[in-house]
Amino acid sequence: MSDSKPTPELLAIRDAIDALDQDILRLISERARCAQQVAEIKMQEVQSASVRGDDIPEPQFYRPEREVQVLLRLKERNEGPLADDTIAYIFREIMSACLALERPLQVAYLGPEGTFTQAAALKHFGHAAVCVSQGTIDRVFAEVESGVCHYGIVPVENSTEGMVSHTLDSFIDTPLHIVGEVEIPIHHYLLALKGSDPSKITKIIAHQQALAQCRNWLNHHWPHVEWQAVASNGEAAKRAAKEPGVAAIAGEAAADFYGLEKLAQRIEDNPDNTTRFLVIGRDEVPPSGHDKTSLVVSSRNKPGALLGLLEPFRREGISLTRIDTRPSKTEKWAYVFFIEFEGHCQDARVAAILSELEEQSILIKVIGSYPRAVL
Repeated sequence: MSDSKPTPELLAIRDAIDALDQDILRLISERARCAQQVAEIKMQEVQSASVRGDDIPEPQFYRPEREVQVLLRLKERNEGPLADDTIAYIFREIMSACLALERPLQVAYLGPEGTFTQAAALKHFGHAAVCVSQGTIDRVFAEVESGVCHYGIVPVENSTEGMVSHTLDSFIDTPLHIVGEVEIPIHHYLLALKGSDPSKITKIIAHQQALAQCRNWLNHHWPHVEWQAVASNGEAAKRAAKEPGVAAIAGEAAADFYGLEKLAQRIEDNPDNTTRFLVIGRDEVPPSGHDKTSLVVSSRNKPGALLGLLEPFRREGISLTRIDTRPSKTEKWAYVFFIEFEGHCQDARVAAILSELEEQSILIKVIGSYPRAVL
């Protein structure tokens, strides 16, 4: 049955919406043209410098600190009815599309397709970015270090299972910097081939972190089925799509991508389960006014060493957001501390702390001052 004839009031509102859509389209196109002009100016500067024989760095089209400042300003000025985060998501996609006109970003992530790391890459860079799947965390670092990809995304911390040690260890030797962070709510699904008989499932596979995050649920519902850790949840979903009798733990995106049936949903033990990812790149990031700093530090092996490292932060009133330890690769029973705190390394108080830590440490390395997540 067809709809009844719209009232004059409804027709007037529809006309107003059509006019607003036209205005929005015009403004987005105007913004895109401005982005193109920015790219042209930057490339002209490079060409002029080349003619003069000057050696200048490759122009940066993506500016993490600038993007965060824009998103924060939009959220502060938002008057509703759309939520602040909704406004930020919309504008991030607009910025992503405009940036792609300047130069599409190549972003390495821990693959294959359908992983939470890919979801983090799209959340941070928008859907205009070109996401390049990598088999391991090491390969993500390698692709960015070599310049094949502009940026990379790696998992670093889960609210249930703690830090990802492989990522932490990778920062000790790499020349790369942390240039941003992303937080993703993690909801796990038990996936299998469509039409699978749950009683015929003989193996459940997933990344070891995902298995740990669903441990209690699995013990209660599938106590006699073998678990197997694989490189990623995306890899698990990919295998489940080909192997009868195998179920995978992965996200909803993997279910859609590989055409899998959801045998159970939201099976994580902690309903507030969240994973934090770090964005890595080759360039340092200027202050945004909403920053966080991560550093690696190793002190001399003596009583009170950790207290000595933390005291300057207490005295300066700098809030620590994370501290973790990893065994030193060079000295037995010695440890490397990963310290994370609010502020930028160019801030006067932070610079003073770093100078003091240099005097009492055998190793100190700032691995990034970067904008805090705003979405």
